[in-house]
Amino acid sequence: MRSGESMNILLPSTADLFWSAVVFAILLVFFWFRVLPNFKKNIDARTEAIEGRLAAAEKAQAEAASKTANIEAEQAKAIAERAEIINKARAEAAAAGAEIVEKANADAAARLETAQKQIDEARDAAVRALRAEVGVLAVELAGAVVQQNLKDDKNSATIVDSFLNQLEKDGSKN
Repeated sequence: MRSGESMNILLPSTADLFWSAVVFAILLVFFWFRVLPNFKKNIDARTEAIEGRLAAAEKAQAEAASKTANIEAEQAKAIAERAEIINKARAEAAAAGAEIVEKANADAAARLETAQKQIDEARDAAVRALRAEVGVLAVELAGAVVQQNLKDDKNSATIVDSFLNQLEKDGSKN
């Protein structure tokens, strides 16, 4: 340095600046060609790993969504089939119930008809038996009355005359 010039304490000497620039350049080249490529390689590997994991997660999420949709579709199908089976069963039960009621009504009608026939036959038999019994009793009563009346000559003549008059009236009407 020259003696006339004042020295700036903030500005280093030219030799210091030169050698500092050379060292800086060497370090810059070293970092640029040695450290930075390794750093970039590590960063790129990490980025690829993260992207791979994200892609796998997205794929797994898509598969899960697909499986969920399939399960929901199968559930909807199963619910529809269940409803169809229930409706068929209800229809079959209603038809079977109607058939049972119809058979029961037909059976009841047949039994009622059979019972009515039996009642009619029993009534007719009872009427016939009663008529026969009444006829027998009437004949016995008439026999007893005639016997009693024949004991009386006067009454017997009146009864015979009354019977003959009745016969004449019936004969004249015809």
